[in-house]
Amino acid sequence: MDFYDLDLSDNTLDAIDDMGWTSCTPVQEKCIPEILDGRDVLGIAQTGTGKTAAYLLPILSMLDEGNFPEEAINCVIMSPTRELAQQIDQAMQGFSYYMPTVSSVAVYGGNDGNRYDQEYKSMKLGADMIIATPGRLISHITMGNVDLSRVSFFVLDEADRMLDMGFHEDILSIAKLLPPDCQTIMFSATMPNKIEDLAKTILKDPSIVKLAVSKPAEKIKQLACVCHENQKIGVLKDIFKKYGQKRVIVFSSSKQKVKEINKYLRSSKINSGEMHSDLMQSQRDEVMYLFKSGQVDVLVATDIVARGIDIDDISMVINYDVPHDCEDYVHRIGRTARADHDGIAITLVRGKEVGDFMQIEKFLGYEVEKIPLPEGLGKAPEYKVVSSRKDGRGGKRGERHGRRGKGRSRGRGKGKSKEQRK
Repeated sequence: MDFYDLDLSDNTLDAIDDMGWTSCTPVQEKCIPEILDGRDVLGIAQTGTGKTAAYLLPILSMLDEGNFPEEAINCVIMSPTRELAQQIDQAMQGFSYYMPTVSSVAVYGGNDGNRYDQEYKSMKLGADMIIATPGRLISHITMGNVDLSRVSFFVLDEADRMLDMGFHEDILSIAKLLPPDCQTIMFSATMPNKIEDLAKTILKDPSIVKLAVSKPAEKIKQLACVCHENQKIGVLKDIFKKYGQKRVIVFSSSKQKVKEINKYLRSSKINSGEMHSDLMQSQRDEVMYLFKSGQVDVLVATDIVARGIDIDDISMVINYDVPHDCEDYVHRIGRTARADHDGIAITLVRGKEVGDFMQIEKFLGYEVEKIPLPEGLGKAPEYKVVSSRKDGRGGKRGERHGRRGKGRSRGRGKGKSKEQRK
């Protein structure tokens, strides 16, 4: 569907023109008309499908053309992380370029008192849109800094991650402060019971839009190396020797392990940096700037970077640990082979993670090519799931590798020119 087939305002279409967009993604095609119609929406769609534009474009269009209070907060967008909040705010700035009267403020923790004061002033002056992390917004609410009584739009982006991070009660507390006629839009990559329960609590007769998790891009060369945990550093060293160490992201599920990997890389004279939740916001911003600008070659990170960070020229992604599920795997390796670039994704699979990785291969529909252990590292574990057997005392000792993998796969035209429309 063409964006010009949608009932968006001229100023919104002008911004879309500037971006060179013509056709909607599936999630945009299904969600934008429902939001413009005033319906609550529950969207099940992964990051990278265009869901940010799917809610920002119709909301901005309505703010641009509608009769909304000038000195009130008209839209609240909740984000699980500072990084995603920043990205949403950046997207909003682009989409609202031709709407000088529509203002926004990003509200998130991990910064100094000056930032907090700026957030307070923007909200008191009635910024049209607040893009906030739950904890920071609750802080402002507790201090009496924000009035949500006239909010027209409430958006939960990556709601499953917010619940995983323990923000359930914060979300309900914020929702209770909204007027009863507020339009609520909720996006989640998966649909577990806790998301269903939340949807039933805060959504009113929602339109449900569900898109399956897409497979990784074909131009990503996927490889895996089966190894023991104490062999992983040696494998990592060999990978850098074979494939280079420029524009690489190494993902680990543990921030402690991220620190250890980065310490090792730096001791090996590899120009690396680390990204995890223990860093202050100013430190995260600095690391991302250094990596984006090429001053850091290798970024070691937790999944905080897997979603919502757009860097187009990543040459390789290394999964130091097997991701928890298929969706996380797709998000991680999707950082490479973007735009017109090719890319490599290599996953290190220790014995106890074999079951997890087999679940990912089942989702992919094919077996990922296995590369051998480098010489001198010893023997690799077998790539098979070991069944439970009885121990010497007659009881059962579970040896099934990859227990987390069981049941955990979350499957988480040309436009008219401005002149033609005038």
